[in-house]
Amino acid sequence: MFGIIRPCRNRLGADLRASWLAHLCGLCLALRDDHGHLARLVTNYDGLVISALVEAQTSRSRRAAGPCALRGMKSADVAVGAGARLAAAVSLVLASAKVGDHVDDRDGAFSRAPVRGLGRQVARRWADQAAETGADLGFDTAVLVAAVRRQAEVEAAAGLGSSVLLVTEPTETASGEAVAQTAVLAGRPGNVAPLREVGRLFGRLAHLLDAVEDLDEDRASGAWNPLEATGTSLAEARRLCDDAALGIKLALREVEFVDGRLVHALLVHEVQESIRRAFGEPHAHGPRGSGAQPPSGHGPRDTPPGWHPQPGMYPPAQHPYGSVPPPGPVPPAGAHGGGGDGPPPRPTKWDRNGKQPGPGGGLWCWPKLVHPPRGRGLLLGCLAVLYQCGTCQYCCRDPFPGPFSGQWHEGNCDCGGDCGCGSGRGDGGCDCCCGCDC
Repeated sequence: MFGIIRPCRNRLGADLRASWLAHLCGLCLALRDDHGHLARLVTNYDGLVISALVEAQTSRSRRAAGPCALRGMKSADVAVGAGARLAAAVSLVLASAKVGDHVDDRDGAFSRAPVRGLGRQVARRWADQAAETGADLGFDTAVLVAAVRRQAEVEAAAGLGSSVLLVTEPTETASGEAVAQTAVLAGRPGNVAPLREVGRLFGRLAHLLDAVEDLDEDRASGAWNPLEATGTSLAEARRLCDDAALGIKLALREVEFVDGRLVHALLVHEVQESIRRAFGEPHAHGPRGSGAQPPSGHGPRDTPPGWHPQPGMYPPAQHPYGSVPPPGPVPPAGAHGGGGDGPPPRPTKWDRNGKQPGPGGGLWCWPKLVHPPRGRGLLLGCLAVLYQCGTCQYCCRDPFPGPFSGQWHEGNCDCGGDCGCGSGRGDGGCDCCCGCDC
């Protein structure tokens, strides 16, 4: 899982947000209870979808949990049972594969032999722990491991003119089997086939969005990127992402749920937001296609003729026209709050959405937001993970720096709380600002 689902509290509403947090905390505690505190590092937003899918097909299973720093030292009801444990096993397998890839590529801190040895031990331990939990649940994690291990040979065989879907196939297979297993745990065999399709398309989408978000960085560093390697344009990547999102929506209609509101919100609404975010489009404040965003299928790197971004829409490094103002009439003096006829002065620091850096004082004075981002070694990165978890930076600081890469990431609420879509109904209705007609 790549962490593409980052729901906004205003879009979820109070009831669904509480349920989402219950699954997130349940995943974290399942990792701790079965595999120790170190395993909690692999907690991720996408992994909790597994837990939510199991509960959506059965009934709610919760327990009271004690105070936690990530909840502002408040107690809460958290999801428990087979769904949380399956989510933990899947997260461990994928985290193990990710660490193994970094070791093989000798990335960052793993360029040193002692650290590579430690990384191999951690990856092997997580894979073994995932296999144990999977066996308890009647799920053979070897199918996930085999799919992930095929990735290297698939990438080696890909070249210009190859279909990018050949590269995403191992991710699709692993994700499809993991999601299909939720129907087995829920005792609903009729849901296996449509949920396998949901998982397969979600894996495709996650792989493509990860490639889009990393494209500029991979080009600069010379790292392998599936879009660059296969010659796939951003317009084509966007088309494939939109097709996958539509396929997920249609496949979910074939699934029998007891309560599918949270799953619908995450895999339909939030998937659409993840696509907009990856392709540089702002959060939609009205029906799709309105506002300052470019026409569907285009992002900041693929702007069509005749479309010009509004001032401040992109940071300077990502502006479609670079440092040259777009063609068209010059805004009148004072239109941007300045006194001259030219463009407004640029801030010294930007995040990737063109916003000023988020809060950085108090407990959030470290790690600092710097541009360009600066990476950290293994030890300092691990300390940053623990500190950022303890000070709620992943949920509340926007943007926040990645603990290892230093890259800027949006906070949990990616619309700044002003999207106006928080009806608070919690009934899964589609009156939110994304203009969904489902």
